[in-house]
Amino acid sequence: MKRISAIVILAASMWSAVAQTNMVATNTATRTLSLQDCFTEALRHNFDLQIERYAPEISLYGLRGSYGTYDPTFTFSATHKFSTGDTTTNVALIGTNSLGLHRDTARDNNLASDLGGSLPWGMTYDLVGNVDEGNNTAYFGPTNFNSALSRNSQGSAEVDLTQPLLKDFWIDNPRMTIRQAKNALKKSKQALRKQLIATVSDVENGYFELIYARDFVKVQQEALDLAQTQLDQDRQRVQVGSLAPLDVQQDEAQVAQNRASLITAQFALVKAQNALKELITDNYAQWHDVDITPAAPMEAVRQFFDLQDSWSKGMTQRPDLLEARLDVENQGITLEFDKNQLFPTLDLKGTFGYAGNGYAFGGALGEIHDQNRPYYSYGATLSMPLSNVRARNTLKSDRANLQQLLLTLKQLEQSIMVEIDNAVKQAESTWEGVQATHEGRIYAEAALDAEQKKYNVGKSTTFTVLQLQNKLTTARSQEIRAVADYNEALANLAQQEGSTLERRQIDFN
Repeated sequence: MKRISAIVILAASMWSAVAQTNMVATNTATRTLSLQDCFTEALRHNFDLQIERYAPEISLYGLRGSYGTYDPTFTFSATHKFSTGDTTTNVALIGTNSLGLHRDTARDNNLASDLGGSLPWGMTYDLVGNVDEGNNTAYFGPTNFNSALSRNSQGSAEVDLTQPLLKDFWIDNPRMTIRQAKNALKKSKQALRKQLIATVSDVENGYFELIYARDFVKVQQEALDLAQTQLDQDRQRVQVGSLAPLDVQQDEAQVAQNRASLITAQFALVKAQNALKELITDNYAQWHDVDITPAAPMEAVRQFFDLQDSWSKGMTQRPDLLEARLDVENQGITLEFDKNQLFPTLDLKGTFGYAGNGYAFGGALGEIHDQNRPYYSYGATLSMPLSNVRARNTLKSDRANLQQLLLTLKQLEQSIMVEIDNAVKQAESTWEGVQATHEGRIYAEAALDAEQKKYNVGKSTTFTVLQLQNKLTTARSQEIRAVADYNEALANLAQQEGSTLERRQIDFN
């Protein structure tokens, strides 16, 4: 059987869904589809899958965005300041001492830049550059005709490093966020896989229900044909006087009843068609007038079941169980982070740089460039809350949450085992039903044939023949229902195991 790539088909569905929007079928057409064809159509056009396939993409963007905490931040500023003020002081004017007016005017220009950020092991860094140029002018005397000018610049270029040694050392908030974002991406993939399994299972059941509905229409049509044949024969017998008119009335009642049953079966077929169409298309108008014909009859193929093997599959493949385990893992990451927050803050710090002075910007920048005035510092900072009440109680809460999640996980594992056990027993039971109804249908056919022969020689009654016809119709209905139930039970077992995609050879990468 050819394998189907779910991801490729889901991606291809994006443009085809748009192209089909304006396509509407106007003429009734018959389209023969195999079960695999229905899977392919559903993977391309099922609305639930199209909606759910965006979840991993959204989670991936969230994961990539969480790495943004390590993006360095660049800051640049340019500032000009101006100020003026008056004071009275003793100043020397033309070699004499006198009391005069002193006015100061200050102008300051500053250029500063900073490139800082954090690294994945918790270290923070800052590359800082700063140059300041100051101009001060002082005017002396009552008329401010005398002045003095001072001008200088200074700056530095340095790198500042801080490395946590206890708190935020092996895990900090960014690293916790990234690890949990990775798990969120895994969960979204499992959610997509769970939806894919559910859709494939629904398509299987819908396909089998369609076959059953078509076969049931045939059974009802055969029942109507039998009753009509009986009616036609009995009318001839009434005409020749070998049968009472009352028996014909019984035949007519049976024909009317079978015709009503056929109408009901035909409506059920329409509903089964629509149910399958809804699963395999995102443009119902295009499929409205299409009559889906199954490519092959429904068969019951004997399968043997191994409960231990089914449990093993369920414990390793069920998407909801894998999601629950990721929830436990996420809580473990939170617990690890909050446990680290109990430690005191012990940060190792270091600074290294070059300073510069000069008459203007160029002078200070020149000295920094020449690296003539290096400086450095290093040390450590220790800080800790005296009670640490919040961190200790947060950790206790995390541990309680983890225990709760572990119990929930165990409960889910047990529920999965029960569901698989029930599914296995259901499959075994429905297989026995297939065998029993098959034999019942054969016996009903033989009984009706024998009674019909007796009726033809006048040794039976119309009432008895009609009863056996109804029994045959019931037996035929029960047989095709049992075959459908068995196939649907197999689909349900695979869904409970989480092995639907492998069983139907659908790749999920």
